[in-house]
Amino acid sequence: MKLPGRIDLKNKLIIGSRASELALWQAKFVKQGVEKHHKDVEVKIEIVKTKGDKILDVALSKIGDKGLFTKELEILLLEEKIDIAVHSLKDLQTQIPKGLKLAAVTKRHPVEDVIIARKKGTGIFDLRENAVVGTGSLRRKSQLLHLRPDIVTEELRGNVPTRIKKFLDSDWDAIILARAGVERLKLNKYISSIIDKELIVPAVGQGALGIEINSKNKFAFEVVQCLHDVNTFEAVTAERAFLKALEGGCQVPIGANAAVKSNGLYLDGFVGSIDGTITFRKRIKGKKSEAEKLGKELAKDMKKAGAGKILKEIFMLLENNVEKN
Repeated sequence: MKLPGRIDLKNKLIIGSRASELALWQAKFVKQGVEKHHKDVEVKIEIVKTKGDKILDVALSKIGDKGLFTKELEILLLEEKIDIAVHSLKDLQTQIPKGLKLAAVTKRHPVEDVIIARKKGTGIFDLRENAVVGTGSLRRKSQLLHLRPDIVTEELRGNVPTRIKKFLDSDWDAIILARAGVERLKLNKYISSIIDKELIVPAVGQGALGIEINSKNKFAFEVVQCLHDVNTFEAVTAERAFLKALEGGCQVPIGANAAVKSNGLYLDGFVGSIDGTITFRKRIKGKKSEAEKLGKELAKDMKKAGAGKILKEIFMLLENNVEKN
């Protein structure tokens, strides 16, 4: 197959990836998919260190989250030093920089969060009173404290194996991670239980990989279409539209999960206060062809219900935290 563009490089595709085990798994997954479908394309992975990888001793909410795990990769895309950047879609900001675009979204892994505890079968309501739970996510913290106000949360940063090791070396009762990351790294043995989406709404884009390219790179666009999953794309489009309309990022207590079914697209949205005392949750159903519109409508409904006021207070608090650091 002869693809447009990049003739001078003889159909060579360069993937930019973070260095973590999970990021490399994701890059290799894309590499293998491309090589399987395009026998004549040579694929190479370039390791790039992002700001989020370098600062590990500060809570994400205190750093600021615009491009925290993506900016350095995006600069290389704009400079045409790499062809594609592979992201956990939940890390990719909803406002993609000018000159770049989301070229493909892979078929989604199960989206739930999981509990890693000392005993198999341990769920949220099985944890002891005043249990200590590690999480670096305000979304998880808000929903967890809403369900169990007695629980004490501790800040947890680092890649998936590092977080699990930190838990095993601690006296904490549990930690919460994304199911996709744990299972992709074949660390299933540590999972105590899977948290139902009815209890904790996942992060926007959780479980899906986003492939970002330079808008001018027709070669890269054509190559990655073999990995694009339309149903996942429509689902995450609704979720990302919801998040964008709420002006939120990955470090705000906002969750959303959409599913494409035979009779339409279903979107479930969550907004909560950091301490979990106030939560808003609404659902909407519509045509899958109107995914973006549905996301915006649900965000509008949430704001009307009072979520806008809560988010305004959180944005001010987070802004002050970032300025202090």
